[in-house]
Parts: sequence; structure tokens; C-alpha cells
Amino acid sequence: MKKRIQHLFTGVLAIGLLAGCGNNNTGSNGAANAAANNATPAATAQQETSTAIDVLKVSFVPSKDPDQIITATEPLKELLKTQLGTKGFTVGDVQIDVGTTYEAVGEALSAGTTDVGLIPGGTYALYDDGAEVLLTSTRKALSNDSENPKDWNDNKPTTGLDDQQASYYRSLLIAGPSAKGQELAAKVNKGEELTWEDLNSATWAVMSTSSSAGYIYPTLWLQEKYQKGLTDLAKVTQSDSYGSSFARLAAGQADIVVAFADARRDNEEKWTSEYGGTGPIWDQTNVIGVTQPIYNDTVSVSKNSPIMTDELKTALQESFMEISETPEGKEVIAIYSHEGYKVAQSSDYDGERQAQELIRSMK
Repeated sequence: MKKRIQHLFTGVLAIGLLAGCGNNNTGSNGAANAAANNATPAATAQQETSTAIDVLKVSFVPSKDPDQIITATEPLKELLKTQLGTKGFTVGDVQIDVGTTYEAVGEALSAGTTDVGLIPGGTYALYDDGAEVLLTSTRKALSNDSENPKDWNDNKPTTGLDDQQASYYRSLLIAGPSAKGQELAAKVNKGEELTWEDLNSATWAVMSTSSSAGYIYPTLWLQEKYQKGLTDLAKVTQSDSYGSSFARLAAGQADIVVAFADARRDNEEKWTSEYGGTGPIWDQTNVIGVTQPIYNDTVSVSKNSPIMTDELKTALQESFMEISETPEGKEVIAIYSHEGYKVAQSSDYDGERQAQELIRSMK
């Protein structure tokens, strides 16, 4: 099945040295010799081996409002140019965009029209013929991690644990303040099992078909419990971002949303300031389902990008990990709840591949 289915320094030191060298070549031999004598071996080697990249294109998926992502990631342009510059790559421009869908970023990686993509594991697994995973993100572990939805409701709000990192997360089925949402939450909080009829009578807001938390793993949850999938539900709306889903939930246009486990933390303020919630999000929402663990988001690169080499891949791996350890970098990657990165292997995402095989077999 074709994978079109439903579904990141200018090296200031290097440039300064190059400019200085150029000026010395036009001056006296004595000045040129003095410059050569003062140049360190490392700086000279960097001058001689620096690789010029006119444009490095970095794409993000629309898991939040695109404008919010663009604003938050703006500093990444200079951070990447600077860090790559220390590794022998002089980047003229870093262009950042947000894809219209998860699939759009996957297809851009496959086509080579973008060079780097920060994408979920599910999107990577779908497009791994044209995308190569470099890094897996790490996240702050959460105060809740139970597979029992009632535990999440009994221990609200969910908070982050500063001293713990997690390489996985979960997807939650979250019921809102609508009459149907409250009815389902009350049943769960009494320790009762939801029936397929309960779920099928509700209006759902989901993400695109390659979203791990917003589609794939909720489908697996339904399959395991009811031998059904999201496509079997009577009333499903696809949202363009999690923010849109929560806006629908607050307005009563959706009874259930599916989202990554810390999505309510991310949308806590907007729940009342923008989405129309009439009380705190923790009071007006409840978890009614919890999926199995999902391996974290990736930093992937295009196998078909004309600039992508093994040396650049290594430089990007090192640069993203180093950036994530700086205050500025931490602020940038926090837009996706990322805390840091570790080197990834393709096999880390075999679970995603198996999940998607199951979904395809259900269609």
C-alpha cells in the first residue's frame, strides 16, 4: 500500500576566519604570515573542511496551533546554524515550516522537499521508505501512568516529574463537559466498564490517521476491547490540531477527544481563555480510556534530500542533543513537551509498524 494513505549555524568563527584570511591575502605578505602564524590548527582545519549549505529545511507537524509552533521555534534557526557551524557546516539559512497535516510532513521527507522533520513515531513508521530516524525525544515523566482511567481522575491534576525522564507516553480518551461526556465519565469513575454502545453514541474528535496518540493507538485500544476501530464509530470529526480538538470539547461539539497524555497540561490556560471552558480543564474533563505506551517523537531526516550526507546526519544528531541541553534550546523543544534527545534506531519503532499493520488489516 502506498504511503500516501489517509493519512534545522552561521559558523561565526569560521566566517570571521575566512574573512580575515581574505583581507590578509590582499594586504602585505607580512600581514598574511602573521595571520597564518596566529591561526590555530583547529581553526585552520575547520576553514579547509567547512561544507556550505545554502538552506536547511525543517518541518514540524501541526500537533499545536501552527502560529504557536512557528513563534516558539524561531530561535532554533540561529541555534542550529551556530551548532552546525562548530561541526564544519556553514548554513546560510534555516527555514522552518509547519505541515498542513502529519502526512504532509511525511511526504515532504519522502520527496526530499524538506530535510529534517520532527514527527511522531507513527508518521515515521508510515514514511520510513523516505525518512530515516536519527533521534528519539525524551519527555518529563508524568505523575500518572496507570492503565486504569479512574486512577487518572482520582489523582488530578496530572503533573510533570522534574527528576524523571520517560522514553514513552500514552494516549488518553478524554471525556468533556457535555452531557454525554459526563455520563461516560461517571460510569468510569464508578468502576464500570464502558460498552461499545456507550462509545458509539458519543461524538469524537480525532487527529489524522498517522498520528500515534490521536489515531493509531486509540484505534488499537478499541480493537483490543471491542474488536472495533475509529472508523467504526458513528460520529467522528478529524481535527487539524489538538487545540482544535480541545476547543470542540470545551464547546460541547465533541464528547470525547483522543490526545497525548499531557495534552491537558498544554491546553490548561487556553481551555478558559480561548476555548470557552467554564471551569478548570481538570474539573471539566475526565479520562475514560488509556492506551498502551507509545514510543516518543522522532527527529527524522529525508533519505532523498540532496544535501543529506552521513556527515550531516551525525552533525544533526549531535547538534540537536547539544541544543536540548541549553536554556534556549530547552525553551524551543518544550513546544512538543520534549526534554531532550537520544540516538534512535529504526527498530525502536517496530511496535508502530505492527500497530499500523493491524490498522490496515482492519480497513
